[in-house]
Amino acid sequence: MRERDSQTMNGDRASRCPVTSAAMAVEDPVLYSDGDYRAVWEEMRGLDGLAWRQVDDRRGFWSVVTFDDAHRVLHDPETFTSERGTMLCMLGVEDPAGGRQLPATDPPRHTIMRGSLQKALAIRPIERQQEMIRGLVLEVLEPLADGGPFDFAEAMLFLPVAVGGVAMGLPRSDWPRLVTLLTASSSPEDPDYLLPGGTQATLDNAHRELFAYFQDISHERRKNLGDDLISVLIRTEIDGRPMSPGEVMSNCYSVLLGAAVTTPHSPTYVLAEHMGDGLLDEWAADLSVTPTAVEEGLRLASPVSHFMRYAVTDTEIRGTKIKAGDAVAVWFGAVNRDAKAFPDPMKFQLRRRPNRHVAFGLGPHYCVGHNVARVTLRILFDELLRRFTAFEPAGAPARLRSNFISGYKHLPIVARPR
Repeated sequence: MRERDSQTMNGDRASRCPVTSAAMAVEDPVLYSDGDYRAVWEEMRGLDGLAWRQVDDRRGFWSVVTFDDAHRVLHDPETFTSERGTMLCMLGVEDPAGGRQLPATDPPRHTIMRGSLQKALAIRPIERQQEMIRGLVLEVLEPLADGGPFDFAEAMLFLPVAVGGVAMGLPRSDWPRLVTLLTASSSPEDPDYLLPGGTQATLDNAHRELFAYFQDISHERRKNLGDDLISVLIRTEIDGRPMSPGEVMSNCYSVLLGAAVTTPHSPTYVLAEHMGDGLLDEWAADLSVTPTAVEEGLRLASPVSHFMRYAVTDTEIRGTKIKAGDAVAVWFGAVNRDAKAFPDPMKFQLRRRPNRHVAFGLGPHYCVGHNVARVTLRILFDELLRRFTAFEPAGAPARLRSNFISGYKHLPIVARPR
């Protein structure tokens, strides 16, 4: 399937890349709030090469939508760098966080920056915090027992910020505002968060407020270091020196954003897709499946829609020539539905094994907070399904308008306490 459109391709790309209706729409945030994005991914997976999308007269990107191609890109930071930008909203703009923030830094510097956080977020330290996490989960779910409509999506957006807020030592009174700012920074096109000045003004405002917040918090924390994650960052040394205040601030934002965009959208997806079809009842009847079911929810939800890389040198992927400087976007939701890697990929299988999903990424940038997310989700589903049954919609769901986050901002439900 190779079609050419001289108005949307430049130079020699016209002769070496497929351009389809899918490729033309894949970066549009409206596709993920109101469109059939899964059909777009399926169309692109059927191509015999990568699809090129020319955004304007100077910017474009390749789309990676298969499991093998994603491994090729994300395991090779020497060929595909993170330091020029990792999100399509920054396409064609050099990332000021390059080399300073974990997601926008390549090894070996990235490995050093990641080391302290990875130790603090290892599975054993996180397992010791299970009761703290359980307490926050029960607090978030408590209103569901009242019997009235409960916005499950809003509650899930709050949960990881609460867990992260405890881990980072952030005042509880700040958590609701942080939820709003973090969602705005990852979904600036969404009408619920869009400022009158437009998408860029929304993004700039969210970043300005979040960076100022973490600058103040880290400044105060330096006076009284503890064992929280901000103190861990402050103590981290790079190139024989402590992280600068700007690096600490930037990585505080990155850590909390990672939690806010990954954890909430898997449980919301599961309820939105499977209320009333028997899956939740089957799961509740055998909670021993929770570990594998959580992984399956992550696979199908694929909360982070894409990450971007730039080619450092000329290279080739599946017969498609990639020029040095070309942007490449890996679409995780498409990769996680690749039938070559996941038999019967559209079916939610509570006991799917193996399940090599890429919801947490791949390679050096594999999500540093994956243990926190997994433990939180296992506790959440166990408590939710142990305490409640008869889940039903109580209003219209609403998806976020974002090409970076795949998830819901509203999901009104009712349930019956067991």
